[in-house]
Amino acid sequence: MADMPDSKNSHVSTISQKTPHGILYGPITATLFRLALPTVVVLVVQTFVGVAETYFVSFLGTEALAGVTLVFPVLMLMQMMSNGGIGGGVSSAVARAMGANRHADADGLVWHSIVLATAFGAIFSVAAILFGPLLYRSMGGTGETLRAALIYSGIVFAGSIPIWITALLSAALRGAGNVNVPALVIISGAFLLLVLSPLLIFGWGPFPELGVAGGGAAVFIYYLIAALVLALYLRSSSSPLKFKIVPLQGRLFKDILGVGLPSAVGTIQVNLTVTFVTAAVGHFGADAIAGFGIASRLDYLQIPIIFGLGTAIVTMVGINIGAGQIERARRVAWVGAGIAFGITQTIGILATLFPMTWMRLFTADPDVQQLGSQYLQIVAPAYGAVGLGLALYFASQGLKRVLLPVLAGTVRMILAAFVGWASVIWFQEREPCDENLPRQFRLPAPPRHPELDGACEARPH
Repeated sequence: MADMPDSKNSHVSTISQKTPHGILYGPITATLFRLALPTVVVLVVQTFVGVAETYFVSFLGTEALAGVTLVFPVLMLMQMMSNGGIGGGVSSAVARAMGANRHADADGLVWHSIVLATAFGAIFSVAAILFGPLLYRSMGGTGETLRAALIYSGIVFAGSIPIWITALLSAALRGAGNVNVPALVIISGAFLLLVLSPLLIFGWGPFPELGVAGGGAAVFIYYLIAALVLALYLRSSSSPLKFKIVPLQGRLFKDILGVGLPSAVGTIQVNLTVTFVTAAVGHFGADAIAGFGIASRLDYLQIPIIFGLGTAIVTMVGINIGAGQIERARRVAWVGAGIAFGITQTIGILATLFPMTWMRLFTADPDVQQLGSQYLQIVAPAYGAVGLGLALYFASQGLKRVLLPVLAGTVRMILAAFVGWASVIWFQEREPCDENLPRQFRLPAPPRHPELDGACEARPH
């Protein structure tokens, strides 16, 4: 009797040429770097554009700059949810469909992604209108600062749907192994924004002087054009996916949201964790906040590297899982995690050994330098663990198993809040009586109560 073909190998051999060969059979490390590099470049360019936008607005005065600054955290949260949260779900679903040779499903996921982008974008637009004034007031916005925040927010979040569509269509293409087109579209649009933003803010020739509204309009136009270009590309013959309207199916929404919703919760947890820690640090005074802020910038500068590598891990793991190559998917996850660990731990070792080199780039205040250096000497040695954990989190997206990473993020958030505030209470209680307590942990002196004089002497040591 002739040998029957192995079902798994037969399945892999039938995979369409739409799936890049290197993802299934090529060297893992080289393929990861090839997929990651364009996304890293995109994130670096977007970071630069954000700085440039802030620079342009700064010429309008302190109130305008402060108003735009109030909006940025909300805008960043939306971008994190659309790219790393729901976008991660889209990439994972498309990758698994492509790997399993389910190209009709992969194409259908494009339309389902647009529907989800429209829904989530509309939610953010309505929320900004209804709750924006209350939120920005609670963040300290008053007078002209609040007015600038509401103007900028109103225009930017009116474009929430194009922002979400750009993010999810880019995620779909990355999931199919095409990282170059999203990178090209977003980088080209970023340079357009660099030109358009000052033209609309300050006015020039036929362009009206719109002030802070011009900055918001430039962002709106940038994402609108990017969304249209990506949609047109997905209608072309060169796209690995095809954008076409299909009947909506619950199982395809489930494929996306089963990974995307928990991942979106994870992005919210990250923001809440940072908020809790920052609030705790704030109790130790302005120097502590400044030192923490400067030192923690090094944490954030690693995000483009890890996110770029992470999107490559999602794609490779998802496609190999779909193709039934479980062992290769596992190797991809651990190789990616090893690369992430190596990069972040190297940064951590350098920051631990030479913390003042980083701090002196941003401040000449010796107190702020000392506090920031202490942060780096405590936190930076663990950078490798952070990189390792994030890489495995992205691998879990490709595997469609994100519950445990989200639970781990919940524990991290609770620990950060509990330990942070326990530290505040501990040092607040000790400070009045402990002359040996380091000065940086001393809180502003509370009102003096004569009836408590001598309490420190009576307290046991």
